[in-house]
Amino acid sequence: MVFGAGVLPAGHWFDTHEHPQHQIAWAARGVIAVEVADDRWVLPPTRALWIPGGTRHRTGSADGAEMRGIYVEPERCPVTFTAPTMLRVTRLLHELFDHLGASATAAARRERAEAVVFDLLEPVEVIPIGAHRPTDTRARQVADALTDDPADPRTLAEFAAAAATSPRTLARLFIAETGITFGQWRTQIRLASSLPLLAAGLPIARIAGRVGYATPSAYVAAFRRAVGVSPGRYFSG
Repeated sequence: MVFGAGVLPAGHWFDTHEHPQHQIAWAARGVIAVEVADDRWVLPPTRALWIPGGTRHRTGSADGAEMRGIYVEPERCPVTFTAPTMLRVTRLLHELFDHLGASATAAARRERAEAVVFDLLEPVEVIPIGAHRPTDTRARQVADALTDDPADPRTLAEFAAAAATSPRTLARLFIAETGITFGQWRTQIRLASSLPLLAAGLPIARIAGRVGYATPSAYVAAFRRAVGVSPGRYFSG
């Protein structure tokens, strides 16, 4: 394993890239996000993402983070995850990452510690949150507005007027280009926007208002319907 460490400033994103090695993307402090095509993973220190070699991705942080890039040569790797996979980072795994990242760790000790790391890589079953972005300029204008401000209260008709189209046309565009209705798309974007806040430990009451829900119970109900668990359990257990 080769370890790289660095501080990501708030709002910084690496350009989309790939590398032949497998990577474990992890933040020792703060919250990072990794995007692969239309999929997005939000990672507090209790979670990491396995990125198979050759996978195009980009990584960034909304509020800044101390990121570790852990690279593994495929021919020497006993792990067989073939797709991006969220991992649980236990306290022991956290300590091992710190141990392996220290420059003074001798080669023999590193080899023994790496073997334990591989044994501890435990996938986390999660339901992806998020939605494909439309490409039509009218629908994309609405999508950009809601991505920038998920709490934007405008109705479909109000968004249609702003985009110089009809509500019926805008509704058809969202179904045709994202596979779901405008209302379902807005819900997914609101929930996806809530994940970094949830990972950072903000109270549910504050999160609900910031992503467009009138009450905490409305946010919790929407999250549970879409994901199958409550917001409080998404990053725990």
